[in-house]
Amino acid sequence: MKESVHQAEQTQPKGYVEHVEPITAEWRVDEAVKTRWSSITSNPKIMLIALFASFGGFEYGYQQGILSQSLVMYRFTTNFPTVVSSSSATGWLTSILQLGGIVGSLSAGLLGEMFSRKYTMFSACCWTILGSYLYVGAAPGNPALLYAGRFFTGLGVGTFSGVGPLYNAEISAPETRGFIVSFYQFATILGIMLSFWIGYGSNYIGGTGEAQSDLAWRLPSIIQGIPSVLLAVGIWWMPFSPRWLVKVGKYEKARETLAWLRKKDIDDELIELEFLEIKAEALFEQRVFEKNFPKLAAQEKKSVLIRELSGYVHLFRSWDNFKRVSTAWLVMFWQQWSGIDAIIYYASNVFQSYGFSEGTIALLATGVTGSVFMISTLPAMFLIDRLGRKHMLMSGSIVMFISMVTVGIIVAKFRHDWPHHRDAGWAAVVLIWIYIAGFGYGWGPASWVLVSEVFPLSIRARGASIGASSNWLNNFAIAFLVPKLFDVWAWGTYIFFAVFLFGGFMWVWLVLPETKNATLEDMDRVFGSKTGAEDLVMLAQAQRDVGLLDYLGRRSEGVKLDGVGEKGSPI
Repeated sequence: MKESVHQAEQTQPKGYVEHVEPITAEWRVDEAVKTRWSSITSNPKIMLIALFASFGGFEYGYQQGILSQSLVMYRFTTNFPTVVSSSSATGWLTSILQLGGIVGSLSAGLLGEMFSRKYTMFSACCWTILGSYLYVGAAPGNPALLYAGRFFTGLGVGTFSGVGPLYNAEISAPETRGFIVSFYQFATILGIMLSFWIGYGSNYIGGTGEAQSDLAWRLPSIIQGIPSVLLAVGIWWMPFSPRWLVKVGKYEKARETLAWLRKKDIDDELIELEFLEIKAEALFEQRVFEKNFPKLAAQEKKSVLIRELSGYVHLFRSWDNFKRVSTAWLVMFWQQWSGIDAIIYYASNVFQSYGFSEGTIALLATGVTGSVFMISTLPAMFLIDRLGRKHMLMSGSIVMFISMVTVGIIVAKFRHDWPHHRDAGWAAVVLIWIYIAGFGYGWGPASWVLVSEVFPLSIRARGASIGASSNWLNNFAIAFLVPKLFDVWAWGTYIFFAVFLFGGFMWVWLVLPETKNATLEDMDRVFGSKTGAEDLVMLAQAQRDVGLLDYLGRRSEGVKLDGVGEKGSPI
């Protein structure tokens, strides 16, 4: 923390303890919720910035879909027979993306703190562009560049997943955070949908048989690099995260950025209040770190790298922090083992297994899957801040569980005689579409929102990167195992994922707290943090030292806070 932090600590004699309770901004959020949508429509630039920052999610989703399409294209299968003829080779080509994603997501926390969320997204663009065009350069009979391209693309989209939702969470107001962060999931689903339909269309380039051109499988990857090029150029006009600016001591820039993002004057009372809340938590977290790690705190002043690496120790030093890390990690664990990427990665193969041996029909059914995904995600974006994360996760789990069990029963009964049970095959396809809709409504948007919002400022970037790495680690396991699972278990694969859906439902119901409408600075209350009386005093002292308590004291004397409250309001 900058020198001003240490100056603030010296405002009282050593050993001074002020027994006051820390304040929260719950009253301000409650009032803001009443005008949530009018504030969004009157300030559309937040949505534009969030959508632009979510291009990384688009790349993630797009990359998930294009391989599924390629695996059933005639020219791809003849160019790379060693890849498609072996379930192990197919699994490795699919899962090497996840290996890159694991590395990228873990590095995102460190890079996001050292160089800002904004510049970390730029580095992700560079990796994705490199990977996209290495993949295009693969020569028939030599799949080496396919593997290299997917690994470097994985580095890029993994980095995006660790920093993109975090950036959106930190530029948004608490009452619209779920909506703004869910743009990342919206962009992911948009990428999946477009990749499915682009794959379906490019399948006809030159024909669908021997006449098919190599461009049929190369064009989707050429298109993949375009959004990253656009983001790499446009990112220089995007603002820095105001919370990151506070953390590195750039207070005036943080205040200016907040005013610009909220479309208010820099001297507006609500801008000052939000700025002081962020500043108080930054000071509090720094003091807690210095109290718990005095040796590391002394070293971090000498080296930025030591400071950031030492922060990972802080993730697991206290039970409160460990609980947040576990929550983020388990959210992504249950999301991935719901089986969603088993369907996305191998959608065309799955539909072919229902008796639709014609590749074009399987591709068409896959394209509809992407459309269903998109349609179900849109209402979730508008409902997540009203209904809450838990409600959407549980209801989505129920729909997915019933669909998976029913598909498993259909496959078990008819898989040896699909030609005479065409209706059963289509029933299985429709149930997969319903399953996809359940995910798009529930686990899709809610999981990324939770990962980006549950951490305190001092560990937010690192914690979010741990949550994103869980997505990639479990994604890797699924991408590698699923071809073998379908080969060996067939219908049992669907029941396997249904069991995990039931486990995820119980975890959400019994363990996960509700986070809707809580500020990022108020997550300790949500998680029932037991930091002890001393830490509560330290938080109140930090609020006093940055001037927050004095500011609220003056406001409570009857001066109106920009329409939020007058004398007698519960501040």
